[in-house]
Amino acid sequence: MRLSRIGRRLLVFNLLLVFLPVAGFLYLDIYEKQLLEAQERSMVQQGRVLSAALSGRGVLEGGEVEQVLRRLNRRLDARLRVVDTEGLVLADTSRLRPKEYDRAGGAGPSPATAGQAAASPASAAPARRNLLYRAGAFLADLTRRAPPPSEPAPSAEEAAAGKLDGKEVRAALSGRYGRATRVSPGQRSVTLSSAIPIESGGGIAGAVVVSQSSYRILQDLYAVRLRIAEIFAVSVLAALLLSVFLAATISRPLAALREESAAILDRRGRLRGTIRGLARKDEIGDLARALEELTRRLEDRQRGAETFASDVAHELKNPLASIRSAAELLHDVREPEERRRFVGIIQEEVARMERQVSQLAEITRIDARLENEEQVAVPLNGLLAQIAERFRMRESGRVGFDLRMPEEILAVRAAPERLTQVFENLLDNAAGFSPDGAQVRVALERSPDGAAVVRVEDEGPGIPAENLPRIFDRFFSNRPEGKAARLHPGLGLAIVKAIVEGYGGSVGAAGGRNRGAIFEVRLPASRTGVFPAGAPTGPG
Repeated sequence: MRLSRIGRRLLVFNLLLVFLPVAGFLYLDIYEKQLLEAQERSMVQQGRVLSAALSGRGVLEGGEVEQVLRRLNRRLDARLRVVDTEGLVLADTSRLRPKEYDRAGGAGPSPATAGQAAASPASAAPARRNLLYRAGAFLADLTRRAPPPSEPAPSAEEAAAGKLDGKEVRAALSGRYGRATRVSPGQRSVTLSSAIPIESGGGIAGAVVVSQSSYRILQDLYAVRLRIAEIFAVSVLAALLLSVFLAATISRPLAALREESAAILDRRGRLRGTIRGLARKDEIGDLARALEELTRRLEDRQRGAETFASDVAHELKNPLASIRSAAELLHDVREPEERRRFVGIIQEEVARMERQVSQLAEITRIDARLENEEQVAVPLNGLLAQIAERFRMRESGRVGFDLRMPEEILAVRAAPERLTQVFENLLDNAAGFSPDGAQVRVALERSPDGAAVVRVEDEGPGIPAENLPRIFDRFFSNRPEGKAARLHPGLGLAIVKAIVEGYGGSVGAAGGRNRGAIFEVRLPASRTGVFPAGAPTGPG
């Protein structure tokens, strides 16, 4: 399966995490060095114990030395040899009886036997023959420098003559501590050798030579390396499977969303449907549902734009038809009075079209620029009082205006001129439908959830129930046919709805208890603020 770019990145990241256990191979070198140092300290301590037991005895005798070795053998785990001042071996733990030697806790085979075991591939650690181990060891060896050269092991003639003449022995017979490291042929194990002088009567009576191979340490290290290699191999496999699984659960749904997004657009870039949301409860599901909501709203917007264009064409067609008819008749009419009447019709229809175009442009600006306009904290108490006072002056007592304001100042964050448009259109609509002597009631209150609520109620004929769903539609008018209907193209309430919903609020209409209509504007609590009476309110 071909991995996507996200899948490849997940694979690389997982593999980087998996390669961390490989650092264990590098640490094993340090661990091996520490083990060898601890082994040497143990050997030196054992040699010092034997040297102390033999010190002060004068000339060393083989039988006596062997008896001491027998008593100490149960407490030793290295090979111990005692040499005289000429380097001749007086006693050797490897010469003890096999049963006693086995019970001694593993002093190890003799040097010849140890050398054969180290050199023999059949007796090497089983881990070294494992293919997985060899692959891991090869990677580790790439970062490891070659070990420094070491002194060769004693010759066969020297061992057969029962004489030790290594540098550590010479150092001990001269009264100093001596040590040597000999590499076993055929593999990387080494034999550590330490020599401690035996003092007697102020001189040197011989030396204790302690030797032990690192073969068993290496066996354990090989097993650890194999275990690390196994963990690494399993981790790599797990990383591959996990990467494939994550790629399938992440990149595949994203690729499906991409293909679906490309499929819902036609060649002209118009939406042909919506993206289907996913039931997944993760971020990809959230993304799919957000895209579904986004495309749904875009589709509604597209449908609204198409309907809007159709409505505009329909509304402008009527005045244009009137203008054309009047112009054609004007060409044939000779009476001055008739000509003035047709000219008046043309001027009236042109004015009507100008109002329609102006309000259409206003709605377009509201849709496109409302959120970008400067917004301040507008005190609704004072704004509604100012608007009501202007309408009192305009109506000259024909219609009364009753305001009910709360004691505190309720402010809304918005553009002042937009809120003025909202409430002027509502009061103009209420005054236009109200008969002489009627009252228009304007009430402002703060709802329990913190929203600002403004109700405008008139005493007009009311809104028929069948017209309530369309009352805020563009170009819809509830006025009876006639001059008044032509003067109101049906865009005032549509502008109110566009502004209020642009601020995240809502507007609704209902019939009054007895007669008339009630319009309710609700602006969200996120835009409102309450101040004590008389407190100044400025930009928020």
